[in-house]
Amino acid sequence: MLFNSLEFALFIPVVFILYWFITNKNLKLQNFFLLVASYFFYGWWDWRFLFLIFFSTCVDYLVGLKIGQSKEDKSRKIFLWVSLFVNLGLLGIFKYYNFFADSFVDAFSFFGVSFESARLNIILPVGISFYTFQTLSYTIDIYKERIKPTTDFIAFAAFISFFPQLVAGPIERASNLLPQFLKKRVFEYDKAVDGMRQILWGLFKKMVIADNSASLVDALLNSPDQSGSTVVLAVIFFTFQVYGDFSGYSDIAIGTARLMGFNLMQNFAAPYFSTNMTDFYRKWHISLSTWIRDYIYTPLGLRLRHLNRSYGYIIVFLITFTLFGFWHGANWTFIVFGIIQGIILSYEYRSRKMRKKVKAAVNKKAYLFISGILTYAVWCFSCLIFRAESMSHAISMLDSVFSLSLFSFPEFNGKKLALTTTIFIVLFMTVEWFGKNEQYAIGGLPLKFKRPLRWFFYITLVAVIFMYAGEKQEFVYFQF
Repeated sequence: MLFNSLEFALFIPVVFILYWFITNKNLKLQNFFLLVASYFFYGWWDWRFLFLIFFSTCVDYLVGLKIGQSKEDKSRKIFLWVSLFVNLGLLGIFKYYNFFADSFVDAFSFFGVSFESARLNIILPVGISFYTFQTLSYTIDIYKERIKPTTDFIAFAAFISFFPQLVAGPIERASNLLPQFLKKRVFEYDKAVDGMRQILWGLFKKMVIADNSASLVDALLNSPDQSGSTVVLAVIFFTFQVYGDFSGYSDIAIGTARLMGFNLMQNFAAPYFSTNMTDFYRKWHISLSTWIRDYIYTPLGLRLRHLNRSYGYIIVFLITFTLFGFWHGANWTFIVFGIIQGIILSYEYRSRKMRKKVKAAVNKKAYLFISGILTYAVWCFSCLIFRAESMSHAISMLDSVFSLSLFSFPEFNGKKLALTTTIFIVLFMTVEWFGKNEQYAIGGLPLKFKRPLRWFFYITLVAVIFMYAGEKQEFVYFQF
């Protein structure tokens, strides 16, 4: 069920009314209702996926209890490994098995040995990467004694399958979200209005910015003219497609959760105004970036602390971001994308003192402006690899970019759409700039207006969504 679909437009009012007016007097009933609603929402794609998420939920609920009850460190580790083996095993089978099998065959073919391997003809369960990381953090945090296990299975199952953020995040920690299922929730009008405002902004980003950009990206990359200028224009639109799409999903998810009385973590914080890639990853997909920092980067850094401090961290960056890229999917383009991010962040780590001196020696505003442009250019280069269908496709596009055709005028169908979308992107980024310190861009901005002007802003936003919505497409991160 897509957030931008008629089915969801009918689903959410029914859930809202039953949740607040029928089940609100009993916390367990309210949680059970959320669990049923979440399973219905998830099963709308394919009811068979429900068995997988229910199995993971049962395993980690029982493992969490066992880790909490165990006094010996050895038995606690065994139960933790059970959770890791089951969750990562399922993720590996459904998401990565065919990739490893094909890579294994290709490696032997390189040496002249030819054979076939068995491939699995299975569908990738929607959102498996997201809820796997969410449930893993629960058992790891119990093992690290950061939280205590819950004995309320319904609350735990609702936490794992909570429909607003189930499919594409934010990836919530049990320490933040689970306690909210264990205490009575009271309807707050201002909170619900704020949730509706964030949903509206998310729909604008998805339906106007992302979907129109997606149409242009497809038109540009599928055009007969594969000049460097065409590729660059496609990549620029792709950066706004993926940002509008994913941050739009996050806004709708966070706003919907707020309607239900829950607070989810901020997932994007105006990342396109970053002045370096280190800052960028503090603002982009924050729930994944902090998850990787806490559960991979920091533990790995502690294990490799005996190495030279600078070069040890470079190794940690490369390993961490290679895994970060691989998380996105079973394709060499994602692995190379991750390696590139690791190299860039390693450079920034090594050059931080030098860059600090340069910043102090030149005009600060000019330095920040140039740094912002360079950071966005690096992100565009990364997105070219990310968007490519294969490494050969990526190399072909790079070959076009680094040629004289970069200075030609791009020829493609849809120039009128490109102009309209560009105007909306400029307006969108202007709003993002003025709202960059808010939890979401229009979180506080309209409240500064008088009521008539505020309502005019909302009505205009709704009208733009209906008039200029692009061709309906699934959210980009559903494939991850």
